[in-house]
Amino acid sequence: MKLALGLATASLFLCACTEVPEATTDDPVLARVHQRELHLSEMEGMFPPQASRADSTVIIEAFANRWARDAVLLWESEQNAPSDLNLDRLVRDYRASLVRSSYEEQLVSAKLDSTISQQELEAYYEATKEQYQLEKPIVRCLFVRVPYPTPEESRLQELWNNGKPQDTAALADYTRSYAEVALLNDSAWYGLDEVAQQLPEGTLTPDNVNSKREFSQQDGTHRYYFRLFELKPRKEIAPLSYVEEQARRAILHTRKREVLERTREEIFEREARRNNITFFSPDNWEL
Repeated sequence: MKLALGLATASLFLCACTEVPEATTDDPVLARVHQRELHLSEMEGMFPPQASRADSTVIIEAFANRWARDAVLLWESEQNAPSDLNLDRLVRDYRASLVRSSYEEQLVSAKLDSTISQQELEAYYEATKEQYQLEKPIVRCLFVRVPYPTPEESRLQELWNNGKPQDTAALADYTRSYAEVALLNDSAWYGLDEVAQQLPEGTLTPDNVNSKREFSQQDGTHRYYFRLFELKPRKEIAPLSYVEEQARRAILHTRKREVLERTREEIFEREARRNNITFFSPDNWEL
């Protein structure tokens, strides 16, 4: 009811505000390109409930303009289509592809086991790790960026220097309150460029990172703390923890392909047993 009311209202606006190419009807024509026409009914659901006359006019004009551009291109394409273009076959093939893809998605959803054990993940990584060469350096580190002047600076300095487990927890509490950036997981890997972007330009680079394993510095707006634990340069094999999600996706992709291939074969064999598949000898072929 609301949609019909919206169209009726828009129709009134159209009659009042634009030139209608034909006598006013319940479904006025908005635009025409050669023999194709755009009718108001095709815009059902596009008008907000409280649209004003001006709003509806803008919506109609914008949609009609886009429609006309598409329709002109379609007409031009039809005029220049190759004489041997088999549209019926293209449409049939495209429909078959959509139907098959939809069914394959159902099969994957129903049959794919997405559980990946740590043992399987590690085995896959060991077998394929040569493909996980790093494209950029990565680091295990601690990094904190806080505003300057620094809130409770002496406390932060003490917590940063001590490195005791209880102080690590306290440091995390401090950074939740004051830090703009805090990387405190010493087992996590980060792209060196990602960390460097949080520092003044040129502070940390692939060329100087080994000589700047630990430092703190400040500029006019921030204070920075950095501690390097491990560096893996470009072209080394990435550690599993850094590529874990990528490896998991690869495992699931392989499983998906196997599910589809196995199911296709099962369906083929079933229909062959039911005598629903027939191959004809070359004598029957018309070449």
